[in-house]
Amino acid sequence: MFWHEGKSRTFIHNLKLASLLSFVAGIVNIAGFFAVHTLTTNLTGHFAFFADELINRNTSTAVLYLLYVLFFFTGAFISGFLVEYTYKIKERYKYVIPILIELTILTAVSLTDKQAVTNNPHIIAYALLFAMGMQNALVTGISGSAVRTTHLTGLFTDLGIELSQLFFYNKPEQVKKLYTSIKLRSAIIIFFLLGCFAGGWGYLQFDIRILLLAAIVLVGGLMYDSIKFKIVSIKRKYQN
Repeated sequence: MFWHEGKSRTFIHNLKLASLLSFVAGIVNIAGFFAVHTLTTNLTGHFAFFADELINRNTSTAVLYLLYVLFFFTGAFISGFLVEYTYKIKERYKYVIPILIELTILTAVSLTDKQAVTNNPHIIAYALLFAMGMQNALVTGISGSAVRTTHLTGLFTDLGIELSQLFFYNKPEQVKKLYTSIKLRSAIIIFFLLGCFAGGWGYLQFDIRILLLAAIVLVGGLMYDSIKFKIVSIKRKYQN
């Protein structure tokens, strides 16, 4: 699900990627909100708060919300930069470094002392927003913009449009394309929601340490892809 691109990439690859990373985003979304009382997977609300604070001349608070936006943006920028840089050195591993950085951030935050989280909520928010910026850029690049996992506004919009089009598009190829897209968007929404449930329940039991679950899911995804790649390589070797 991480390695295939272009024509070799299928709906199943995108479905696996979407399910895995939207589940991670759901965990981060709810755990971040419970821990630091701020949104850590999307920017829409932060822009609104930034404008509100700026209008009310609360400059220091406005700068805080601006930094939230910038950390998400920086995560996306660095993810894209690392992918392009690694591509020139070792094409197969171009998506590994951003995933490992995200994995490291989530693990580090999950191991942060509860008192430290309480005393430094903005730093925790910066770290999680940076990680989600990296993830969103990564999944967008891998899937050719077919998958986004950190926010649902656009997904519900596209899903609503596509469901309405089912009443008007009758050609088999059109219907097939619509059903494929609807299934993918539905999977993202469902797994994001499942991640929120898992993260919410886990936070009540383990506090911020529930982010370790998100890290474990990422490790599992990398291991799955690595093992599958080796199996396919071995099969091709013996077939030839």
